[in-house]
This record gives sequence, C-alpha cells and structure tokens, in this order.
Amino acid sequence: AIIRRMPAVETLGAVTTICSDKTGTLTKNEMTVQRLAVVDRLIEVSGVGYAPHGGFTANDRYIDPAELVDIARIALLCNDAVLRDTEGEWKLEGDPTEGALLTLALKAGLDPRFQAETLPRIDVIPFESEHRFMATLHHDHAGHAFTFVKGAPERVIGMCAKQRTNGEDKTIDPSLWQARIDELAAQGFRVLALATAPMEKGKRELAFADVESGLTLLALAGIMDPPREEAIRAVAACHSAGIRVKMITGDHAVT
Repeated sequence: AIIRRMPAVETLGAVTTICSDKTGTLTKNEMTVQRLAVVDRLIEVSGVGYAPHGGFTANDRYIDPAELVDIARIALLCNDAVLRDTEGEWKLEGDPTEGALLTLALKAGLDPRFQAETLPRIDVIPFESEHRFMATLHHDHAGHAFTFVKGAPERVIGMCAKQRTNGEDKTIDPSLWQARIDELAAQGFRVLALATAPMEKGKRELAFADVESGLTLLALAGIMDPPREEAIRAVAACHSAGIRVKMITGDHAVT
C-alpha cells in the first residue's frame, strides 16, 4: 500500500468505535410494507420492492383489498412520492418510505390519479423530525374536508382519540397499539402509524392544532428495509478486529 498521509493510517489503526448511518448504508434503502397491524389482526403483505404485485393475508386467509381501502387511501394521499412504470420497471421519485406506502396502495387496487381528483389536496403540514408526522387536508366534491396523517407511531397514537374496528370508530386502547408496535419492531420492522379525521366543511388551511388531538387510528404499517450483504460482512470484520459498531437511526429503539 502506498500511503500519502501517515496520520490517516495511524488514526485508522486506533479506531475503537465506528458510528454508521443505517438507511442506505447498512441497508439497501429498498422499503417494502410487509405487515399491516389493525385492531384485531396482523395482515401480511406479499411482494417485494416497488412493483405493485402482491396480496393480503391474515392467518393464511385471503383478505379482500376492498377491506383496506381507507388505510390505503391515507398511504396514497398523505404522500409526496411518485411511482412510474418505465418499460416494465417501477421507478421511484421521492422518499423510499413513501414509495413503500404508494406500492401498498397500488396493491390494494387504488388508482392514484382518480384518488387525487376525487380528494384533491388543499393544504399540507410537511414531515419534520421535530414533530415526526405529515398531515394533508383534502376536500371531496361536496365540500367535505378530511385530514390524513402518517408518522412515528408513539407521536400519532398520542394524537388519536379513537380507533377503527370493522368500520366503527371506538375509544382508542393505547396499550393494544403499543403491544402491536413492540411486536413489529421486535421483528425488525420500521413502524408508521396511519390516522384520519373529518374537518369542518370548506376548511382551506391545516394547522397543528387541527391534528394534535381527535384523530382516528386505522393501522400500523411494518416496513422492511433489508440489510446489504456487504454491510453484514463489514460489521463482522469490525467485530473480529475488536471495533464496536454503532447504528444511528431515527427508528424505534426496539427496531
């Protein structure tokens, strides 16, 4: 090896700990929703990547996608990403997590253009790490207003007063959802919560005060981002050299 700067090698030889980003560094940054947790069951979502091919099952029983339309609509419309079918290959424009949610909505049979025309977006609270959620305001053609919210589950659950069970909105049970979060996170999933609420008719602007309480929680999405094979080998090599590896991520601690 030809070395230009000896201090660089000396520093490398003294490394005891490496702190690494997770998404796209240790993982492939190819997000896929593989689980949906609702009040009474855990739904498995088949298919990988951004191609919208796959279905829904629970306890080995087929789930009609029509049962999941309300969940899929939030995933589709509270979203800034775009998926395009380019000569049979699905290409993502935007955030990989949002791409995974778009794919989920397409698997559920939703048409993005039709949904956007039926419920056009009027306003948005963009996702920021400080508040850990994104919210969008939509109107139907009768003027009724709705807000759709997605974000970190602990944050969103705290904004919800109700949970949807078989089409009915009932008082939320936070402990039930916390158990669902822990179950998904323990399996390595990144977890997002999906919620909604009606707004007053004709509302044109969305403020934090409009969404910080009174929402209805519909589901948790469990998103898998598989590790890079080369990252697995690199971490193993570091461990064998006595170097500790720390993963830095905004994910749930259990994940």
